[in-house]
Amino acid sequence: MDTIASLFSFITWPVSWVIVQFHKLYGTIFGPDTGWAWGLSIVSLVVLIRICLIPLFVKQIKSTRNMQVLQPKMKAIQERYKSDKQRQSEEMMKLYKETGTNPLSSCLPILAQSPFFFALYHVLSAIASNKKIGVIDQSLLDSARQAHIFGAPLAAKFMNSADEVAALGASLTDVRVVTAVMIVMMSASQFFTQRQLMTKNVDLTVKTPYMQQQKMLMYIFPLIFAGMGINFPVGVLVYWLTTNVWTMGQQMYVINQNPTPGSKAQDQYLTRLLKSVTAHGEVRGRTRRNTVKRIVAKGPDRNDIERKFVTGLAKLGLAAQEDGTVIKSETAVAEAEGGAAQRRQQPKRQTKAQRQTGTAQAGTKDADSTEPGSKTSLQKRDAAQDEKPKPAGKPASGSSRQAKSGQRKGPQRPKHPSKK
Repeated sequence: MDTIASLFSFITWPVSWVIVQFHKLYGTIFGPDTGWAWGLSIVSLVVLIRICLIPLFVKQIKSTRNMQVLQPKMKAIQERYKSDKQRQSEEMMKLYKETGTNPLSSCLPILAQSPFFFALYHVLSAIASNKKIGVIDQSLLDSARQAHIFGAPLAAKFMNSADEVAALGASLTDVRVVTAVMIVMMSASQFFTQRQLMTKNVDLTVKTPYMQQQKMLMYIFPLIFAGMGINFPVGVLVYWLTTNVWTMGQQMYVINQNPTPGSKAQDQYLTRLLKSVTAHGEVRGRTRRNTVKRIVAKGPDRNDIERKFVTGLAKLGLAAQEDGTVIKSETAVAEAEGGAAQRRQQPKRQTKAQRQTGTAQAGTKDADSTEPGSKTSLQKRDAAQDEKPKPAGKPASGSSRQAKSGQRKGPQRPKHPSKK
């Protein structure tokens, strides 16, 4: 970890400068040598970085949704060109280009803040080693070494020995209890963030390997953070716990305000929107109007949740417009009632057992028609055949009938007297 952190030593100066500026602010309130002053300085660093990364977060959301939509097409390309990997890659890149999707966009926020993370780790490691770094001089270094968060020094780690912790003026028990609690909270926040993404903000109509991969990551990521957390200083745990909580809150806001089409979150969002329109008779808020505008623009391509929302508006006597507003419309009410009546009049679909029973009954009726009770119909058919006009020039004798088997047609030659 120290080797990786040293690769980002070029950014340690700006990171240390930002921390010192926040420390001056909080030091006047809580005291310069307190854990609150240094801890809140790290939290403020996280908030500042995440605010700067909001545009990348928006791209991440869009990229994730596009990847979910493209999964069926991607699977079709893989099956079609499974024997030609080069052609498969070309078709994938062509699909990404046509849809404007970048697979790496989902990793941009993590990649962008990684340099700051390792730079902070490098700064805290220098504090633990009593070395000046960046703009942190000897006086600030002594102040940071005295700062404790719930009894644990900022530079202490879970795996430190008792002597190393004693050199920082703390006990090994306090350090391990505080770091263990923070590691559990960090892993739990990561798990909850991924879980709410999979259970609420995923299109349930699309079943692809991508969803299975996301479910696996939901359990793998917390384990990775727990394994790495035992080697993180307390200050880095504060940083990572803060960024996880920020991500969780940011994602909850996005899910509630701009959910993925076809997801459970969209159903809940449109239900709330319909209640708001029912109460006020209009669509309030620019974000909500944009949502209605997108639904109207889809036309027949709406999913079941969006069609349910449009039907709900029609039952209220309202019709959604292209600009995202709603107006009163009697036609919408008539169409909604007509559609409901048509759905009620549709015959109930029979089960397989019922269809087999009906077929058996029909076969029984056909068999009954050949029983003695149906002689009349048979006699009528025979009579009809007998009433057919006979060919002219032929006698009405037995010669006109069908000859028996083994005999020739027409008049028979008399037998020899000896054979009588």
